Amino acid sequence: MGQAKVLTEQEIKRVLAVIAAKRHSDRNRVAVMLSLLAGMRAGEIAALRFSSVIDRDGEVKTLIRLSPEMTKGSKSRDVLVSQRLQSELKRYVATLSFWKPDLPLIKSQKHTKAFSANTMVQLFNQIYREAGIDGASSHSGRRSFITKLASKGVSARVLQQLAGHSSLATTQRYIDVTDKMLREAVELF
Repeated sequence: MGQAKVLTEQEIKRVLAVIAAKRHSDRNRVAVMLSLLAGMRAGEIAALRFSSVIDRDGEVKTLIRLSPEMTKGSKSRDVLVSQRLQSELKRYVATLSFWKPDLPLIKSQKHTKAFSANTMVQLFNQIYREAGIDGASSHSGRRSFITKLASKGVSARVLQQLAGHSSLATTQRYIDVTDKMLREAVELF
């Protein structure tokens, strides 16, 4: 199996439209946005608790600290939360009738039970399938996040830190080089 598809802006709009038309739209939207806007892995998203993203004053944090047990490779890492993602998280929390710090941020249909990494992967795959996007998987949001930042000139070293990769070569494999990126590069000279 090849790498997960990098999503275009039109595909992202289609995904969000599919989510909006279905049950659990708020929950599913925030899961996809954590992937697209922070480059988080499905397992990391599944492991989040309210205390991971909401501070003691009820405000959305600007930094999500992932403990080793929440990450691939069992290494802690920090995830920066953009203003856009903060807005998405605030919107999501406002839709809930209640929440407690120790509860899962993304709850299954059983309301207090967290998604496992595997069921989160299945949720992403179902959403992309319903949106009719071939080649998309739970890693598509993460690859799209990294590729979009690379296309805007963010250095590979910064991308490595944002992705939580120990190897720069791993980060470079995530970047989908497009014709547009190549054209813009040669025009810089």
